[in-house]
Amino acid sequence: MLRDWRTRRGLSQLHLAGEAEVSTRHLSFVETGRSAPSRELLLRLAEPLAIPLREQNRLLLAAGYAPVYGERALDTPDMAVALAAVEAVLHAHAPFPALAVDRHWNLVRANDPLTAMLAGVDPVLLTTPVNVLRATLHPKGLAPRIANLAEWRHHLLTRLRLDMAGSADDELEVLYAELSSFPCPASRSPPCSVARIAVPLSIHSEAHGRVLSFLSTTTIFGTATDVSLAELALECFYPADEETRQALVTGPRA
Repeated sequence: MLRDWRTRRGLSQLHLAGEAEVSTRHLSFVETGRSAPSRELLLRLAEPLAIPLREQNRLLLAAGYAPVYGERALDTPDMAVALAAVEAVLHAHAPFPALAVDRHWNLVRANDPLTAMLAGVDPVLLTTPVNVLRATLHPKGLAPRIANLAEWRHHLLTRLRLDMAGSADDELEVLYAELSSFPCPASRSPPCSVARIAVPLSIHSEAHGRVLSFLSTTTIFGTATDVSLAELALECFYPADEETRQALVTGPRA
């Protein structure tokens, strides 16, 4: 498993050994199963390899050690404080859309502007658990309203590929195959220029009578020691132009 992660991250054995302060000979023995690593060594190796907490637990189990990181359901009392922080961020982000998703891009929380954005999506796609990527790219989802669908689709699938590479999660691979099968329109977006700093989401809003354009940011809990919390991500959308900002601040037209 260690060699697979090292290859995935593109690190040489020499570089990883230096980062973990272990000899390349010993690291080679560990990778080939000729030497049993200590739990402390495995955790030291996991850091430069940027192995997610869930995968670190699997690595420890494979070596015969108990997992280090707990995994609580998000609706348990222990997670109440963290979820309250998430809800505070989402609420404070209004009138701009924001949501929180789990490791499979299933919706955990959303603010009112995000819920309003989903108006018109097929109710089947909004049945719990709501997968936001499916609801976005499905022909009965947001896709028909996205002005730059080809460009946004490429952006989302690229992010999903990175998630797959970083987690080795089979469920993400299944999701990627499903999303890739959805119709892909020819790109009508202008080519990227130095003036463009990020890929926007441009979406037709009937309530506002115009195309709204957003830039997105992703926030995670950087000090999480719980698997579920470490895998929670907040997606916040910001106006990409002044017209969008004014439309959201003013509210839907009468």
